[in-house]
Amino acid sequence: MAESPEEVAVLVQRVVKDIRNAFQRNPYMKELILCGTLNPLKDLHLGKLALTKFPKSPETWIHRRWVLQQLILENSLPGHVTKGNVGAAPVERIHRLVQEEMNVCCEAAGRYPSNYNAWSHRIWVLQHLGKLTVKVLLDELSSTKYWVSMHVSDHSGFHYRQFLLKSLIGRTVTDNNVLVQNQMVNEQNPSLQNEEESAGAEAEAACVEEQSVDLPRHLEEELELCTELIDTYPGHETLWCHRRRVFYLQHHLSNRLPSLSAVVSSVDSSDETLSNSHHSPATSHMAQAMDVDGLNESSSKQGYTQETKRLKRAPTQDSFGPEMEYQFIDNVLSTCRDADQARFATAHRKWLVTFLSQ
Repeated sequence: MAESPEEVAVLVQRVVKDIRNAFQRNPYMKELILCGTLNPLKDLHLGKLALTKFPKSPETWIHRRWVLQQLILENSLPGHVTKGNVGAAPVERIHRLVQEEMNVCCEAAGRYPSNYNAWSHRIWVLQHLGKLTVKVLLDELSSTKYWVSMHVSDHSGFHYRQFLLKSLIGRTVTDNNVLVQNQMVNEQNPSLQNEEESAGAEAEAACVEEQSVDLPRHLEEELELCTELIDTYPGHETLWCHRRRVFYLQHHLSNRLPSLSAVVSSVDSSDETLSNSHHSPATSHMAQAMDVDGLNESSSKQGYTQETKRLKRAPTQDSFGPEMEYQFIDNVLSTCRDADQARFATAHRKWLVTFLSQ
């Protein structure tokens, strides 16, 4: 006799609950994977099914990370690459795993508000599978923009975007420092430069590619997103907390960029002392690499002056600074009719005064 839709739904819920209980209480799940009896990808599918009913289950997320670690170990062993259990090259497998985990986390976050476990798992995947590459960070920054716009009270989603922005700053500025130091060593030891030129070409190219990220632009776009959401959805404290953090990152970045510019200036001046008429390719390439917006100018663009470089190393004060933030707060207080919105704007002003006075 055919079951009714209601009965089918009850049976499905029982099955899913049993799957979650298996992750909680069955100590042999890991042993089955280690001995090859259970395919780890099928285990991930079981976990995905359990998360549809219990999207915040800590045991399921913990077990899922353990399974992913086993897949990472398989990718690091050449003998496992040709096995038919997954059937893809290591790079393709990792890329596919990252995409699948992003989808699982997004679905779980949509089923349970402020799902800390899901967003924490997403960060873990970026760190261990995505390796926090600039491309992955930018893709995630773009793909989660719509989600947070539809979930303006979800603090975990905005905290994830703060993690992405902070990782971009740390990755790009750190690589800039490494590149500057390498160039300074090459300038002081020309013989070493020729010997290590071929060995460091790929690493330097990677640094140049990563510093092509326009960090000030991404931070300004994030502030613009905050402005739009605050105006559209007044009275949400999560948006003001996120704006506060983005402004802090802007201030942090503006303090770090001048120090980088000073290092480049010292290298340029030392190069001029060595030779007033000849500019080495390494020096010109380094000065070019220090541009925050990462525009790799071709040799034909001779009009790219030193003043233009200086302006691109640091954000302009007209669109990047406390004045614009105070102006935004004044506009909100003068136009809003929501009591909570006014309270949050006033609290934001007090925080801004305290932060800038430190």
